Amino acid sequence: MYETHKGENYLEKYVIHGGNRLRGEVAISGAKNAAVAILPATILAKGPCLIENIPNISDVSIMIKILSEIGAKIRVINKNTYEIDTSRISIPEIPYDMARHMRASSYFLGALLGRFHRSKVSLPGGCDFGVRPIDQHLKCFAAMGATSTVESGMIALSAEKLTGAHIYFDVVTVGGTINALLAAVLAEGQTIIENAAKEPHIVDLANFLNSMGADIMGAGTDVIKIRGVKELHSTSYSIIPDQIEAGTYMVAAAVTRGDVLIKNVIPKHLESITSKLKKIGVTVMEFDDSIRVIGDRPYRKDNVKTMPHPGFPTDMQPQICVLLCLSDGTSIVTEGVWDNRFKYVEELTRMGAQISVEGRIAIIEGQGHLIAAPVKATDLRAGAALIIAALAAEGVSEIEDIRHVERGYDNIEGKLRALGADIRKISKPDSPLQQVL
Repeated sequence: MYETHKGENYLEKYVIHGGNRLRGEVAISGAKNAAVAILPATILAKGPCLIENIPNISDVSIMIKILSEIGAKIRVINKNTYEIDTSRISIPEIPYDMARHMRASSYFLGALLGRFHRSKVSLPGGCDFGVRPIDQHLKCFAAMGATSTVESGMIALSAEKLTGAHIYFDVVTVGGTINALLAAVLAEGQTIIENAAKEPHIVDLANFLNSMGADIMGAGTDVIKIRGVKELHSTSYSIIPDQIEAGTYMVAAAVTRGDVLIKNVIPKHLESITSKLKKIGVTVMEFDDSIRVIGDRPYRKDNVKTMPHPGFPTDMQPQICVLLCLSDGTSIVTEGVWDNRFKYVEELTRMGAQISVEGRIAIIEGQGHLIAAPVKATDLRAGAALIIAALAAEGVSEIEDIRHVERGYDNIEGKLRALGADIRKISKPDSPLQQVL
């Protein structure tokens, strides 16, 4: 019998009866990683911002609560549209307990510093799969004239004024690039960011800031140039679709030998995922704003290495590993971004996967099938991978710690059920499966 950790509150879990082929259509929600950058960016506007296509996920709920807590006026238009007026914010400090569980809480550092020339936020949290240094963030803030101190888990920044600077990141950093953009748009003069991250949500943030009157050029390339402006104004903006959510449903369709039309996507953002799936043997057809995935052929082994965009995304690494478990032959997956992103492998081995891990490398012996088992999500994307595995496995699986999954997937249970999956969420601590085991 699978035991939960004593003293921890794991009330909700997914129960999945595997073996159903996914068929039909699914619409992709707004991008989590864009939303958690754009919401803090509203702090820089002098008037209200209307944001559409916001995903209905727990990370966004926390962001909205933080903004409200520090004085923003929030008007809910519908579950995916908010009007946010931050003009009344006066205290540039984020409550410790609200921010410490989220990596993206660090984006409040750049936004508050840009507006108030000071900010105070807890050290970043989020999924535990490696050290999350913010030295590159602090490097860019210092280049613009800010000083920093760390005390009791909080980072405090202050500057008499912010001035444009030439910033070269020692490593490609998505969070550092986002914070540099947030701090630089209202700084005096020009800021040049070299070795910038190029992810789609970086481009989306830059487009959002430009829609408020910022002057940003080069987002999506290695070099971004920002000319500081005196103020930013109100705007209306719609967040891009979530490439990782789309990729997750692509793999889910493949492992269940399904036929799924994935709507509301930007196919170019999915090129690295599409290319890899095709190489493994999945049929993928691209349209203007949708992708059809058909899993109707034997799958081949392949090697995967995660890299910053436009390489294969680290956030799709656990999901692709599940597909490779169902492919013929030995595959090698190399994690090129995080130090400790294979914690979920132990859970997959409960389901019959044959995976050995050596540092940042996983060796997968594909065997064509998985078996149901009680498992728990170790982080957001690992949770998605376990759901995918359970959909393909023979029997009934239970997945605990689904709070991780709900951080980044909007209504994943409902969307999968609409595609024919037998999945439900239960709150009882002892399910019939546990009684049998």
